[in-house]
Amino acid sequence: MVKTKPLVISFVGARPQFVKIAPLARNLDAKFRHIIIHSGQHYDKMMSEIFFKELSIPRFKYNLSVGSGLHGEMTAAMMTRLEKLLLKIRPDMILVYGDTNSTLAGALTAAKLHIPVGHVEAGMRAFRLDMPEEINRRLTDHISSLLFCPTAQSIVNLKKEGLTRGVVYCGDLMYQLLEENLPKIHKNKKILRQYGLIPKKYLLLTLHRAGNVDDKAALDKVVQIIKGLDSPIIFPVHPRTLKNMRQFDISKELHGIKNLYITRPQAYLDNLSLIYNAAAVLTDSGGVQKEAIYLGTPCLTLRDETEWIETLNQGNILVGLSRTKIIQSLSHLPVRTNPRPYRIKGKKPSEIIISALSDYFGKP
Repeated sequence: MVKTKPLVISFVGARPQFVKIAPLARNLDAKFRHIIIHSGQHYDKMMSEIFFKELSIPRFKYNLSVGSGLHGEMTAAMMTRLEKLLLKIRPDMILVYGDTNSTLAGALTAAKLHIPVGHVEAGMRAFRLDMPEEINRRLTDHISSLLFCPTAQSIVNLKKEGLTRGVVYCGDLMYQLLEENLPKIHKNKKILRQYGLIPKKYLLLTLHRAGNVDDKAALDKVVQIIKGLDSPIIFPVHPRTLKNMRQFDISKELHGIKNLYITRPQAYLDNLSLIYNAAAVLTDSGGVQKEAIYLGTPCLTLRDETEWIETLNQGNILVGLSRTKIIQSLSHLPVRTNPRPYRIKGKKPSEIIISALSDYFGKP
């Protein structure tokens, strides 16, 4: 009698999760029965659909179509809809990715149904419980059966919290995807031509963290910082940021800054081209920090801390929303570096994750 392959669910819903699942999905499809469920957390075409197409991610089978909303409202809606679906299809494991509301909703729902949870990008800590992402990642780690850690520090963080079982040091899937797409990133100049940008002569700005965009005083600080910079700045605006810019009545002021190019969110490869060719990146995104450092572009992180502490000696500088620190850092940018090794003992993250899953299910 032929044994049925285990059924593994990937629960995703936000742009960073599509990036993480891209290099893993095809390997999951080869070894297991694999279904992707989309929470609908990111529903804008440029934040969702284009990633599946551009990165050749297998089409999701179900979309919960939750959309935006308050944290509790969004998480509850995901759990209510996901619970009914999991009861119907009864997977052997659910994989959740990163630190979004989709991550926590997927993990909580599965755990209450006694479905094992695997957390991809476990153990990351900013040590700030006023960050929604920190709450999501901590709670998810403590109810997961497998903890896939991207860095050595993430393993240390878990050990300090008493989590030592099911810990797998796999490396970072985002770096694997970057490596696979390096030739395309280097070649792609379309987005630069579209906005008349000269390589190494402009800055890229991204902003979406609650602490920076849900607070009018913080967004006002960003406006004043931008006004004080002479270089051309391209600013792909996250839907959440755009909504708050309008609500706080600062859109008009931003659009009046002559050297600022405000755009919609960019496709994956176009965004990486902007990162690679920029003189520097200003961001509050954990993913963009890593992408910038891997591509050798100096990064000014608009926060006072980072989960990715290894990047701080690789060209990433914590500047918060200090205009003085930003000006000083831009005048003394670190030297650009080549991509750094990311494999663990020569193995790619996707290979290590698949091997750990196979071991968990008792397969040779």
